[in-house]
Amino acid sequence: MSRKVTNKIVFNHIKVLDAGAKGVSVAKAPDGKVVFIPNVVPGDVVDVQTFKKRKSYYEGKAVRFHEFSEHRTEPVCQHFGVCGGCKWQNMKYDQQLFYKQNEVKNHLQRIGKVELPEFEPILGSKEQFFYRNKMEFGFSNARWMTEQELDSDEIFENKDALGFHIPKMWDKILDIEKCHLQQDPSNAIRNEIRAFAIANNLEFFNPRNHEGFLRTLMIRTASTGEVMVLIQFFEEQKDNRELLLNFIAERFPEITSLQYVINGKPNDTIYDQKVHLFKGREYILEEMEGLHFSINAKSFYQTNSEQAYELYKITRDFAGLTGNEIVYDLYTGTGTIAQFVSKNAKKVIGVEAVPEAIADAKVNAKRNEITNCEFFVGDMKVVFNEAFIAQHGKPDVIITDPPRDGMHKDVIAEILKIAPEKVVYVSCNSATQARDLALMDELYQVTRVRPVDMFPQTHHVENVVLLEKRK
Repeated sequence: MSRKVTNKIVFNHIKVLDAGAKGVSVAKAPDGKVVFIPNVVPGDVVDVQTFKKRKSYYEGKAVRFHEFSEHRTEPVCQHFGVCGGCKWQNMKYDQQLFYKQNEVKNHLQRIGKVELPEFEPILGSKEQFFYRNKMEFGFSNARWMTEQELDSDEIFENKDALGFHIPKMWDKILDIEKCHLQQDPSNAIRNEIRAFAIANNLEFFNPRNHEGFLRTLMIRTASTGEVMVLIQFFEEQKDNRELLLNFIAERFPEITSLQYVINGKPNDTIYDQKVHLFKGREYILEEMEGLHFSINAKSFYQTNSEQAYELYKITRDFAGLTGNEIVYDLYTGTGTIAQFVSKNAKKVIGVEAVPEAIADAKVNAKRNEITNCEFFVGDMKVVFNEAFIAQHGKPDVIITDPPRDGMHKDVIAEILKIAPEKVVYVSCNSATQARDLALMDELYQVTRVRPVDMFPQTHHVENVVLLEKRK
């Protein structure tokens, strides 16, 4: 099969200048336009072959290295560069932290345009590998072939794969041998399931034709040592399903919760699907400062448990509670932050749009014998209004941890109307956080800022901001 030939520009001896958005680095082309290049580190000097040209930028790849950056390090993962998961694994960790703090500062200054205090240093993660407590893998009968495999004369008869989607290719799965993101027994579980499925001729999913048997694998682990495994099947094949699930249960007796889903719909999200318990219990337990949180198959929980604890401690510190305050925890999820700060507050009100998350929050509060937390379901911009506040009391402090899109403008308007003394804003997207800070600037001053690295080896960064009412 011949490959399509296109006119591609090559830029020689280009110095990589900065780390840009989404983990891609940035350089300048001779004509002054920006060049986005993956898998390089600021300080590298490279030849770049472009594959996309736009009005103000190019996208390309490094085809030759002339100089290596002093900030470069050897990636530990054999899948680096093909798998799109850990794009900064070739960058020393102190530099990763530098660029993350820089991104937060740039967003807050350029987008927010608000007066800022001196930033507190970004909190790095103690664990830089094997820190995730949740991983999802896809099955495919048409695995992604590497360039070396395509160029070889070898004939590959088995193309079954269990691993990650190749970036921007929804139908291609990279077969993963060892992932450095989740602690054992994660790698062993995935590899043994794949080997058993191939040996027993269990059909791997075909996303293009929408057929097959094995669809996805989810593994959740907890700091308590508990493990959850959930297999998603495309269709019910009772004998094959029981064959595989019995094998997993016998091979890995340490699994706390073994569950499955039969999902024949076009997408593989499980949130609208019935989850069946095969063995063990329906949840695993996470622990934090003596509090226990049950996590079921559909629960949202911060995916770096150890660093989540550090994030929550910073949030509690910023809130500066004395025990007399009414606290609102907006976008409360399963109520983890709400319960974490509850012993320092008079009352905590948690609000969240997902009913299952609020059900989890109530169960966890009961388990932890917390009586001063109340949780409510509803769309934030609808529920959070004057009537709700009149019923539950005016907050002295608001903690808000919205999704990537930030807070709805109606929620911000309501916060400005009731004007609590403090707002602690936790964000996984400092660009939308900066936009929201600008909207609150007339009434609130930013008095503390601290970024937190939840996801080493990636460009993602959390940020905590304390807003205090202007005097």
